[in-house]
Amino acid sequence: MNPNYQKHFPVMLPEVLQAISPKDGEIYVDATFGNGGYSEAILNAANCKVIALDRDPNVLPRTQELKKQYGDRFEFRAGQFGDFSELVGESIDGAVFDIGVSSMQLDEADRGFSFAKDAPLDMRMSQSGTSAADLVNSLNETDLANLIYNFGEEKKSRQIARKIVECRKTKSISTTKELAEIIYTVIHRTPNNIDPATRTFQALRIAVNQELDELKKGLTGASLRLSSGGRLVIVDFHSLEDRIVKNYFKENSCKKEHVSRYKENTTSDCDKLFSQVSKVILPSCKELEINPRSRSAKLRFAIKNESIIKEIDCE
Repeated sequence: MNPNYQKHFPVMLPEVLQAISPKDGEIYVDATFGNGGYSEAILNAANCKVIALDRDPNVLPRTQELKKQYGDRFEFRAGQFGDFSELVGESIDGAVFDIGVSSMQLDEADRGFSFAKDAPLDMRMSQSGTSAADLVNSLNETDLANLIYNFGEEKKSRQIARKIVECRKTKSISTTKELAEIIYTVIHRTPNNIDPATRTFQALRIAVNQELDELKKGLTGASLRLSSGGRLVIVDFHSLEDRIVKNYFKENSCKKEHVSRYKENTTSDCDKLFSQVSKVILPSCKELEINPRSRSAKLRFAIKNESIIKEIDCE
C-alpha cells in the first residue's frame, strides 16, 4: 500500500479484491461507488465490466472520468443500493458494498455529516428529502430519544433529546456546531475518548438515509442477481450494520463453514442461498496506521450456492 495514498483511498482494498476475486469476462457491481476506488481497482485487476451505483449526484464527475478511461467496461447507474434488483437486471458475478458515509462526503463540510466542521445540519446522501435538521426540530422528545438510542446506541439518549427539545424552543437548530454544543452540555468532552456527539450524529445520519432498511434490501437484491458461485462482499463500520450482515449470511448459509478469501469456490448439496461464508476480516495493522477511517471496518463475504437454480423472492 502506498503511504502517500489519497485521503479517499477505499477501505480494505486488498482484502476486498481478494474476496471478490475479479476474472476476465465477468460482471461486478460496486454498489456504493463514492470516489470510485473499488470500481477502478476491480477494472484494473481483470478484463471485466463494472456497474457502479450511487445516489449522490456529486459522484458524477468521477464516473465520467472512469467512463472515459474504461469505455464500455464501466457503467454508472444513479440510484440507491436498496433498489439493487431494479437497477441491476442482469446476472452478475460479484458485488461489493461499502456501507455508511464516504470519506468524500465527510470532507465536504456543507453536507453536514461531520460535527468537526460547522455546516448546515443536512446529512442527506441524495441531497433530497428529509434532512437531519428536519428531524431534530420536528420529532417529539420520546421519538427523538428512541431514534438516538436505537440507531446510535447512545445511553444518554433521553437526556440529549430533552436538551434538544428545550433548546429548540428558543431557536431552531440548524447547524452541526449548534447540535454538537447541545450534546456537549449533556456529555462533556474528555481527551482521548470518542467525541460525545458521535453516536447522535450517527443515529441521525442512519435515520435520514434509512440506511439499515436500505442495507437489508440491498443484500437481498444483490443475492438475487448473483450467479452461481458469485461473491457478495460487504464492508461495514458499526455494530448495527454488521449485525444485519452477519445474521443475513448466517440465516442464508448452508452450514457453519468458514472459508479463506484465497480458497476456490466449492459446491454444496444444501438448498441454502450461500454455500460458504467467510469469517470476519479486519483491517491490517499497516492500514490502521495510514488510514484512520478503517479502524472500525469489518469485511464479510459469502459465495452463492452453485446448486441454486431459481431466483429468490426479492420483495
